[in-house]
Amino acid sequence: MTATALFQSALASLPEIVVITGACILLILGQLVGKGQGHVFVWASVAVVLMAALGTLMLASEVRPAYTGMFVADGFSVFFKFVFYIATVLTFFLSRKYADIEGIDSSEYYVLLLFALSGMMIMASATDLLSLYVGLELMVLCTYVLTGFLRREPRSNEAALKYVILGAVSTAIFLYGVSLIYGLTGTTQLDGMAAAVTGDPLDPGLLLAVVFIVAGLVFKVGAVPFHMWVPDVYEGAPTTITAFMSVGPKAAGFAVILRVFLNPLVAASDAWLVVAAIAVVTMALGSFVALVQDNFKRLLAYSSIAHAGFAIFGVVAGSADGTASVMLYLLIYSMMNLGIFGIVIMMRNGDFSGEIIEDYAGFARSHPGLALLMLLYLFSLAGIPPTAGFFAKFYVLVALIERGFVMLAVIAVLLSAVAAYFYIRIVMVIYMREPQRAFDPALTPLVRATLAFTALGTLGIGLFPERFLRLAQGAVFGG
Repeated sequence: MTATALFQSALASLPEIVVITGACILLILGQLVGKGQGHVFVWASVAVVLMAALGTLMLASEVRPAYTGMFVADGFSVFFKFVFYIATVLTFFLSRKYADIEGIDSSEYYVLLLFALSGMMIMASATDLLSLYVGLELMVLCTYVLTGFLRREPRSNEAALKYVILGAVSTAIFLYGVSLIYGLTGTTQLDGMAAAVTGDPLDPGLLLAVVFIVAGLVFKVGAVPFHMWVPDVYEGAPTTITAFMSVGPKAAGFAVILRVFLNPLVAASDAWLVVAAIAVVTMALGSFVALVQDNFKRLLAYSSIAHAGFAIFGVVAGSADGTASVMLYLLIYSMMNLGIFGIVIMMRNGDFSGEIIEDYAGFARSHPGLALLMLLYLFSLAGIPPTAGFFAKFYVLVALIERGFVMLAVIAVLLSAVAAYFYIRIVMVIYMREPQRAFDPALTPLVRATLAFTALGTLGIGLFPERFLRLAQGAVFGG
């Protein structure tokens, strides 16, 4: 690689370099700053993310391939990186008070979040299976540690152990698929794979490689049959990390799925049957199992599985509009899910965890404003108009119908009706039940800012959905 090419590659990956450099500086700073200075790390971490966001905006005007075709800065990656930035900054805000309460207010916590962010950014820009793997491992290794950050909590340790074991298995499966792809096509670059899989009929070995890669990727988004880790990890991890994992890594996983399956492997038509089956079973399992959950975090875990299934329907559509609908879905899901988790995190105060659904009985009487916010987030998660969640589902259904998958669209609607029940059940507890105890939520200025931002996002996208859809479409067609 020439000096000019190296400079151009470094420029294309400037946001990633900023985040990684900032994380390293914070790691050193953590050894110099005394205990109880968590606000320093919060604002320093936010500053790092904002600088990376500025660098991303500077690179958004054109497509910039880098590192001999292993990386690209384009509209598609820019869209996802801003979803990651939003998820990470809001996690920092939610973590300030929560970290104090749980005794995890250390520099390593924020450094790991920044490294996880850099891994997600690399995943969104990866155009080679090897660079994709580097980003993937950087992200998951950090989330493994963050899951077990409550070292004195047995369930946190158990969740981290389960996550590590199952994550290692899924990574091995993914790498085996990559090795098969390389052996059959002679390349790991996505463009080279696209040229290799245009033959008809499809090589059975290549189809097997596709299945292994699918298996490795669906684990990251919590889809069936690799969903087993989601409820235990979501329940055991610190709630702020649960909120982060439910949107950031999930969006990164879908970024990879969209880039891999809507470009090089689109010719593998038999693979779409597998993906369609995964979508149906994932949404069905998440929707029905959530009906019997009493723990709020486990319910949101199964809700996350159900939403992953619905988003996969957009992947099944296999079109540019389907891709845009998934991207919009993930943006909206990030807003409403971070909002509802913000309420749960805010309830953690003293000896009160706020993790049991019954804890919210009568919440509307003592805190009507917060109850109204919960109503907004829950209605949006259920897909009730005019919230953004309704339009997230609507555009995915439109993409399915335009491609002729009417039966899949009908199944998605029916399963959404099932999922709506458990959200409405929480609303009934909040508004129709008598209070069980006094509420004293940890409503700090940063938590208020997070709830305000997510509420405005949930309402704003619901009021102007076409503008945000065009933004996603521009990232697909122009990227």
